[in-house]
Parts: sequence; C-alpha cells; structure tokens
Amino acid sequence: MTYELQDSITVPATPTEVYALLSDVTRTGEWSVQCRRCEWEGPERGVGARFTGYNRTAEREWETVSEVIAAVPGEHFAWSVGPGRAEWGYRMRPLAEGGTELTEYTRTTPGLEEAFAQRYGERAEEEIAVRQQAARVGIPATLEAIRRMLAA
Repeated sequence: MTYELQDSITVPATPTEVYALLSDVTRTGEWSVQCRRCEWEGPERGVGARFTGYNRTAEREWETVSEVIAAVPGEHFAWSVGPGRAEWGYRMRPLAEGGTELTEYTRTTPGLEEAFAQRYGERAEEEIAVRQQAARVGIPATLEAIRRMLAA
C-alpha cells in the first residue's frame, strides 16, 4: 500500500527565499506538525547530506534518518526517509503576480511496506494508513505555517 500526496499554497516570498528557509532543516520544527527538530549529521549540505529528525505525535515519539536527494536552489528540496522508504519534498515555482507557488509532497515506496510488514505484521497496512492520514492533514497545515512565517 504505497501512496503519493501533495498540496500547494501561494507564499509571499521569492523561490530563493523559500528555498533558503526550507533547506535549513534545523528550522523544520518551526513549521512542521510532527517534526520537532532536525540535526545535520555532519558539515555536508546538499544532495547526499544526512540529518536526523525528532518527531512526536500524541501517540508516540520517534527518530528518522534522512538523506537529501534534491537540492536545487529556488526550485526543489527533497529528502529520502529511511533512506529509501519515503520521500518528502518541496517544489517552488515563481508566480507572475509575485510570490511563489509552494508544493509539499510525499510518496512512499515498497521499502516502507516491507519495513512495516516486518515491524507490524498483520497491522502493517493499518499503520501505513495512519501515516497516510497524518500526511493528508499535516501537509496543508505545514504549508499554512510556512506561509505565515514568510508573511511575518
């Protein structure tokens, strides 16, 4: 049971400004619904750089290790969680009237299904559905939080 989700919003900043904010993963906790903070694993930035995310919901707390898989200033910033289990990212598109169309997306892989089957057994699909619903609600909330930050 893999899935892909995305949503978009217009934000009052240039794509370069949006990228600068979002590619600084140490600030993720300022806008994310679940991720409380991220820390780079080393001095590297850009494609191949790794970071740890510290996440929390009302039900649980967990850590993830991610690797940056896209780093195109002003256009695209994305990372692979696991790595190889899920992809999260942002795409930026300048608007003629000013501002930026910001799209947040996620997609899971068969690697996530395999990992969840090993960890949760018969409950694997249910657990994936919980994550899918969290993303369905979290993406628009995260985008709105980013919009508010850029408008301030």
